[in-house]
Amino acid sequence: MGRLRAIPASRTADNCLADRLAPDRVHVTRVALLRRGASLRCMDSQTIAYRRLHNQHLWGPPLETPEDVVRSLAAMQSQEFAYARWSVAQRANGVTASVIDRAFAEGAILRIHVIRPTWHFVSPADIRWILEISAPRVHALNAFQYRQQGIDASLAARANGLFARSLERGRQLTRTEMATELQSAGISAGGIKLACLLMHAELDGVICSGALRGKQHTYALLADRVPKAKPLDRDEALAEFTRRYFVSRGPATIKDYVGWSSLTVTMAKTGLEMVKAQLEHEVVDGRTYWFAATSTNRRPKSPVVNLVQGYDEYVMSYSQSRDVLFRPEPESARPLDRTAFYHSILLDGRLIGHWRHVLEKNKVVIETQLDRPFGARDKQALKVAVEQYGAFLELPTTML
Repeated sequence: MGRLRAIPASRTADNCLADRLAPDRVHVTRVALLRRGASLRCMDSQTIAYRRLHNQHLWGPPLETPEDVVRSLAAMQSQEFAYARWSVAQRANGVTASVIDRAFAEGAILRIHVIRPTWHFVSPADIRWILEISAPRVHALNAFQYRQQGIDASLAARANGLFARSLERGRQLTRTEMATELQSAGISAGGIKLACLLMHAELDGVICSGALRGKQHTYALLADRVPKAKPLDRDEALAEFTRRYFVSRGPATIKDYVGWSSLTVTMAKTGLEMVKAQLEHEVVDGRTYWFAATSTNRRPKSPVVNLVQGYDEYVMSYSQSRDVLFRPEPESARPLDRTAFYHSILLDGRLIGHWRHVLEKNKVVIETQLDRPFGARDKQALKVAVEQYGAFLELPTTML
């Protein structure tokens, strides 16, 4: 890792102490590093949810472009591509599915295995330095599977070379065509083995997503899709990775960051040490939450309903403090079928039900399951959220 370098703070901070019982009985024991003149407000779980909604741009002023959204969040889980587009669009200004598809085809946003052994959207401007930090960790997580599939360093290097030659001169090939290239060189690879070799090449910075060919995804050379730029050294990359997480997803704990990033605890703590002077923190119910300067965004008038996909960063970015997503369950709560309805309905940032869409000719049907009946105002907020999803797909919506 090299010698630890602190990243300078960009503001003056005061140390403050507060010790009182918050409305939902979450005990706030310490407040530190608040801006001069900022109001001293203790956090409870609902306030944490509100701040996360703003920092992730689900609430407040939208960002302008898909590229802005992806760069703001550093990496966005995108294994369910169709729904992952919605995660980007609902954080941007009037962006539709066709706009996301165009940005993806042009390489303004890329899709690659990074952070964890799953697909993520990443900005071309960030992809190289994020791979520098995360690729060794994901390779380590994949090591058992590599051994199971007979993939050693020699085979991986050979496959990387074949992929690179196959994609020269701007060619973009589907997964099946990549398997054929391996087969023609005497490497039999299908199923999990093929997936591992392709992921290995992604993590090694050889390949990334190409444009869609119809409904099929393709691979392209990373060098063709990402202009060369001045690289960050490893300390700089770790500091920026850590800063980007807590700014975009805070309030969050160091354990949340470890779970999201796949970094070791030591690496995560080193990164936080580099940037903590730029952050604030509060201890809530024994957990230390780190976050950027207190947002000036006002809470929208309640109720607000958000339809988020099952792998949205608002759901997936937290491990230790994932319970913030859930309200205290009322006795009247209904059991929900989370196997069929795995996307989440949020009411003021807290999980209240699940949804799925059914595409029919010239319209989209939104089916919902709620853990309790909605009143008139909640129903109107849900209707607004459903209409937003229809606008994204550019289709009229019906709700069941």
